[in-house]
Amino acid sequence: MTRKTILLPAVLSDQLANSAARRDIIRGASIHAAIVKIGSLHTDSFAGNIVVNFYAKCERLPEAGRAFDDIRNRDVGSWNCLINANSHSNPCVTFRLFRRMMSDFSVLPNSFTFTGLFKAAAGNDARLGGAKELHGVAVKVGCISGDVFAGTALLNVYCRLGFVRDARKLFDRMRLKNSVSWATMISGYTIENDCHEASKLFRSNLRGTGGSFCVNEFVLTAVVSAVGASEFLVIGEQIHDYTVKNGFLSFVAVNTSIITMYSKCGSLDAAHRCFTESSTIWNSITWGAMITGYVQNGSFASALRMFSEMHHFGVTPTKYTLVGVLNACGDLKSLNSGKQIHCFLLKLGFESHVYIKSALIDTFANCNSVYDAWKAFDQMSEPDTVVWTTMISGYVQNAQNEEALSLYCRMGMEGLLPTDLTLASTLRACSCLGSLGLGKQLHVHTIKHGFNLDNPIGSALMTMYAKSGDIGQSFLIFKKMSTRDVVAWNSMLSAFSQNGLGNHALQLFDEMVENKRIIPNTITFINLLSACSHMGLVDKCWNYFRSMQTNYGLMPTAEHCACMVDTLSRAGLLESAKLFIESPSLVAMEKRHMWCILLGGCMNHRQFELGTYVGEKLMELGTSDSSAYILLSNIYAALGSRNGIERVRRGMMLNGVSKEPGCSWIEIRNRVHVFLVRDQQHPEMTEICEALRTLNKKMKSLKERQEKTVDISID
Repeated sequence: MTRKTILLPAVLSDQLANSAARRDIIRGASIHAAIVKIGSLHTDSFAGNIVVNFYAKCERLPEAGRAFDDIRNRDVGSWNCLINANSHSNPCVTFRLFRRMMSDFSVLPNSFTFTGLFKAAAGNDARLGGAKELHGVAVKVGCISGDVFAGTALLNVYCRLGFVRDARKLFDRMRLKNSVSWATMISGYTIENDCHEASKLFRSNLRGTGGSFCVNEFVLTAVVSAVGASEFLVIGEQIHDYTVKNGFLSFVAVNTSIITMYSKCGSLDAAHRCFTESSTIWNSITWGAMITGYVQNGSFASALRMFSEMHHFGVTPTKYTLVGVLNACGDLKSLNSGKQIHCFLLKLGFESHVYIKSALIDTFANCNSVYDAWKAFDQMSEPDTVVWTTMISGYVQNAQNEEALSLYCRMGMEGLLPTDLTLASTLRACSCLGSLGLGKQLHVHTIKHGFNLDNPIGSALMTMYAKSGDIGQSFLIFKKMSTRDVVAWNSMLSAFSQNGLGNHALQLFDEMVENKRIIPNTITFINLLSACSHMGLVDKCWNYFRSMQTNYGLMPTAEHCACMVDTLSRAGLLESAKLFIESPSLVAMEKRHMWCILLGGCMNHRQFELGTYVGEKLMELGTSDSSAYILLSNIYAALGSRNGIERVRRGMMLNGVSKEPGCSWIEIRNRVHVFLVRDQQHPEMTEICEALRTLNKKMKSLKERQEKTVDISID
């Protein structure tokens, strides 16, 4: 065909399309040169559009922009090529192009234009206002009501921005809907964790309500993903039955979403059964879903075993699967397994991924290997904020709080802005150090960087002020929080309890119960039982202990039982505490900490005979707590039993237990000074000792004067 209107030969068009499909930039550029040589680029918009489309598909957007600028007679297709090319990665450029297009009165946008614009709006940090403006322009030029692609793209914008009600209004008004429209609307409810509405919309789809019956693998994946809690398990099972009956389980996406659904609902047996039955379509995504399910449900050993089987079958894991496996190693505190996974991901070339590196640092920190965590961090050429935050959190987790604060300062010098998690971790470091001055500086940083008092920063600030002794400021922050979740309430309860304000803690709990939106959890009752313990309220403590089971369905943990033992021991009810520990309901619990608390109570109340019984129980369990050995040794000393003392000391030596030196610190002028027993390393130790001698002399002199005053008054 040699018509004069077609200036670009068909062979060049086909070759350029093939180059775009293969991402062959060198061959495509040579074809571009041939098009320029025959003079088609400046005169024929069709030729220019093909060149723009080629560079766009090769992700060479600057070259695509220059090719677009070379087109003299641009039509709507020319603009659409460049707008759609930039819609995913350059939303701002996309909107600037649209403004240029609207200023060119010779071209009007069509449905494909708005499809690209809506994609850009969904991926941008724009708010509802910008999306509605685009919606208004699209309605004005008539590109929404009759076009399913533009309508679905706009639907996605509203769902992504969290305006599901607006999305539903648009969905109900759409005259044409396809499976993607239904899947997008159901996914919007999934994002909002609204399983009821998602399943209701799916049922209306099955009935053909809304003008069409559109059920495929995408719609099913969307509705299955909405089932994310155990109370919706019945709905999930019904959808599973539908997929089996209609043959949709052969789709990997549907099968994987069902495995994930059962895992989220805590039904691991059903998830594993579904995984096993789909052995013919196993791939890395399916294996990853099952492994992640085990990790999310705390079955870390099963996750590692499943990962080993995956490797045995020759399936290469994705980076997301490796993140889950590393988390399992960290939670199991299995350093050797973590190092093996590290070597494996190095072999696969995954170490450069930020999420992998962050998970690796977190794993080493959880395994108490801060040195390995630091090495992994230090090997990164340009760690981002997520990795910095993970390393800071690792230091705090391993009680290296000074290093955490130092790293935060270094992060600021590198020009990186902290996130709310970064500041929360750094505030925890200040809490552990009791450094009120540094904590106040960090409080200023939260304001400077525009963070509000919602969690996690609000709770971290409350804890920091409470541990530094400023309970008034802690409570003021609690009152100023716009939204208080159970974590915020627990932080304030803990603050009152730890600062000797138990009555305030109990009153605050009553307010918490009156606020029906907040449901107490296990941490709430630990704080309440601790408050009752310090106030000697035995009956009230028993009431809370029983209430957590009967009223809230919470099973007591070892920490709750330890609080009960502490309450009984402080009140002198040592036999009751002993019977409580030995009760059948506590058979499966870890009891070493409970016996240690009771041993301290026996020493305080001089119940030495019972103390020897408790101490022997601790020796049988093989405690590594040096305080238990010292308490038992003191009890034997009070009883005059030298053999007992020698046996306790031999037990300490055999078990490798040594007494940790006492440690104290004080903050002066924003500098924390740390002192250990018999420590002479402080740079100002000479001046400190001289001041102590002066104080000691003054105290002795004052005591002598007081004694003389007493003698005179007696005479």
